[in-house]
Parts: sequence; C-alpha cells; structure tokens
Amino acid sequence: MNPSPSSLATPLDVPNSASAPPLIAVSAVGTSQADARPVPALQAPAPAPTHTAAPAALPAPAPGKGGRFARLPLLAGRGFIPLGLFARLPLAMLTVGALTLVTAVTGSYAIGGAAAGAVGVGSALGAPVLGILADRLGQRGVLLVSAIANTIAIVALILTAYLIAGVQDLAAAVPVLAAAFVAGASCPQVGPLARVRWMALTSRAAGAGRGAGANSADLDTALSYESTADELTFVLGPALVGILASLLAPWLPLALAAALTVVLVPAFAVHPTHHAVVRTPRRPAPGSAAGLAGHPTGERHCGTGASTRVGTLAAVALPVLAMVCMGTFFGSTQTALSSFSASFATSEVAGLLYAVMGLSSAAAALSVAYWPRRFPVNARWIACAALMAGMAPLLLLPSTALPMILVLLVLGLPVGPLMVTVFAIGGLVAPAGKLGTVMTALASGIVAGTALGSSIAGQLAQSFGYSTAFLVPVCAATALFLLGTAAAVVLRKQGRKTAPAA
Repeated sequence: MNPSPSSLATPLDVPNSASAPPLIAVSAVGTSQADARPVPALQAPAPAPTHTAAPAALPAPAPGKGGRFARLPLLAGRGFIPLGLFARLPLAMLTVGALTLVTAVTGSYAIGGAAAGAVGVGSALGAPVLGILADRLGQRGVLLVSAIANTIAIVALILTAYLIAGVQDLAAAVPVLAAAFVAGASCPQVGPLARVRWMALTSRAAGAGRGAGANSADLDTALSYESTADELTFVLGPALVGILASLLAPWLPLALAAALTVVLVPAFAVHPTHHAVVRTPRRPAPGSAAGLAGHPTGERHCGTGASTRVGTLAAVALPVLAMVCMGTFFGSTQTALSSFSASFATSEVAGLLYAVMGLSSAAAALSVAYWPRRFPVNARWIACAALMAGMAPLLLLPSTALPMILVLLVLGLPVGPLMVTVFAIGGLVAPAGKLGTVMTALASGIVAGTALGSSIAGQLAQSFGYSTAFLVPVCAATALFLLGTAAAVVLRKQGRKTAPAA
C-alpha cells in the first residue's frame, strides 16, 4: 500500500458538527460495483451558516494501486489500522490472563474459572453501556475514561489476587472476583467502535460524490479487515498470556494489558477519525413542543410509532442473538477441544487446535472484500450459516490430532465471512444514532455466548465425553442458520435494501 501523504490529511481534520447530515452507514451494503473512473479530489465546502464547518469531501484514490485494502489508509489515515489492531489486544488477554493469574496464586481452578467468568459477565454487561454513552457523548471522552478505569481495575485485580494467595474458599475470593468484574465491565470497546468509525467514514466518502457502490465496496473491505483483526487478536492474546506467564511471571500478562490500555486506547480515542461519527441528538421530552413538532393537532401517532419500534427491535435482536450463538459455537468448540486433546495428549494442545480454525476464519473474512456486490448480505448470512451447520457434524468424527486439524481448517472458512455479514446487518438495522450501541451489543453477545457455550460443553464433556460436547457447536451452527432465515424475512418485511437493483 503506497498512498500519497497528501491524501491522508484532508478527510480527518474536520471537527464534529451537530449540524452534519445523519450517516446511513450500511444502507448500501450489497449494491452495485463502483464506477471505475477516477474522481478528482473535491475541495472542502465553505463554512455553513452554523457554528461549525461541514465535513470535507474525501479524495478518491488512484485506481489500480494496491487493491481494495489499499483504500483503507486513504479513508482513515495510515496510523489508524495498526492503532486499532493493537489497542484491542488487552481485551483478548484479559479473560485468559485473569484465569492464569488467579489459578496460579490460589492453586484453585474453581476460583480461577470464577475470575475468568466474572471478566466475561462484566464485559457482556458493560459493553452496551459504553456503546450507549459513546453514541450520546462521543467516542473520545468515553474511551479516555474507560481506559483509565480499566487500567486501575486491572492493577486492582493483580493486587487482590496476591492478597488471597493460597485461598481455596470462593467466599474469601470476593475481592478478586469484584476486581475481575470491574475490569471486564470497563474494558474499552475498541473493535466495535472502530467499526462505527469505518461505517461513518465510508458513508462520508459516498456523500463526497463517489456513489453508493464505492461505499459498499469500502465498507465490505473495512468490515472484512475488522473481523480478521478480531480473529488475530483472539488468537494472539491467549498465546501471549501463556508465553509470558509460563516463562516469566503470572502477573506479567495482565500488567502488559494494563500498559497497552493506558497507552494505546487514549491514542485511539483522540485519533481524528472520531470526528466522522455523529452523536445521537437528545430526545425531546414527551409532550413538549419539540416532541409534538410535525403534528398540527398536537397528537402523536402512537400506534404507528410503537409498531415501528417493535419491528426495529426485532431486526436488531436477530443479529445480537446470532452473535450469542456465534459465541456459543466458539466457547463450546474450545472446551470440547480441551477434552478431546486430553484423550491423547494434554488439554493445553486445544489452544493450538483452536488457533487453526481462527486462522482459516481470519483468512476467509478478508475474502469478503472481493465478493460480488450482487450477493446481498441476507443471502450471505444464510449461505455461510448453512455451510457451518453442514460441516459442524464433522467435529464428531476425528479421534486424533491430524484429522481434527483438517476439520477445523475447513470449518473456519464460513465463520469469518458470517461474522463480517452479521456485523454489516447490525449496522443496517441500527436505529439512527444508535450504531455504537448496536455494535457493542453484538460484541457483548459473543462474550456472553462464549461463556454459555463453555459452560454447557464443559458439563457435557465431564459427564459424557468430548463427542457429546461437540453437539453444542452443531446446535449453535444450526441456530445461526435459522436466525439467518428469520432475519431475511424481517428485513424483507421492513423493506430494507439489502440487495441492489438488477
């Protein structure tokens, strides 16, 4: 990628404006191909009559240089991609880091598992709250505060763990469990909020005159990269925890996570891309003049509004439930692999086996950027979920490592594209001004589902063996297919434009 330096500064030096037009981030997903003709860079418009200037138009990159992924630095700047990648690494380290540290200092797998569970529950509950605040108050302030709070919580987790060293009673471990919960709840949601920025940036680029097709291609490329970044960090994070804890000290991975948080998250928070995201306007009070505006008689159409809200809620709930099922698939697969690997080696081998699926999933997620625009997102969901549901029963067949590696390699191929697709649909159905809320809800769904899947598969593996535990990811993949079918029906009824015109 060789973008010219002059093309990086123009779109990012504009302050946020409440008067900017609302951004419909992903309404063009699945539209036709962009016009291949080069579009000249547009000059920033003159200041509007309001107090702030309108966003500047984005320059079009020179065609044929570096492919679609070369456009991402042109949209966001060269530093945004590595910053967003490594700033999300602490979240991937936190759960396994808490498990490793607390288990090491207490000698109790039960207390260590409870600490890891507290991190997961805290993250699942805290992520949507941070998303709501980011929509209302802006990403910068929320990320700065959460970075400081999370750093303090991780330090408290390390200290309280050593204060209860050797404790085997769960009741005596309440301080470390509380610190773990706060650490999970305050963890900055870099990945979901980065997706919000990409959606805003690609929407602004389309508004600069390059057309909806370019917006769709850029958005698919950005979301493909984001899913790959998530996969890579959630493979790299646990591996980094294992290396540092085994070779140096069990507290070191969490200390590194705190250091990365306090340095990288503020840098991500103040990156100029945050100006592209429009905040949610305050709702007028019920019955006020503003709330009744547009109704000459002062009457509100409650029935129509309630029906619309129910439809929107259903449309948002489906991708959130899908991410819960995706997390269930991940957690149950990893737990079942632990039982599987213990049958011929040690349970630690499960991490290496699971990484195989993560790597193939990440590679497949990148390919979505090159999928044809005429393949709409609702059809992508159904197709990828059908492949997952069809291939998941293959997990029941292997009894040794090599066949399992082959199964996981193939099974990962539809996983990454499905995650890209569900995040895209989440942006499509998100109400105006609620994009951060929906993106963080999707991420917290994965966390909650992972804990659920791990718990169910663990119980089944303990009682009936790993073959029975592998039935959980089979059921989760089947549920993803059913949810995809339901989502296609709901989107069609709401008239959402998920496919281009012929």
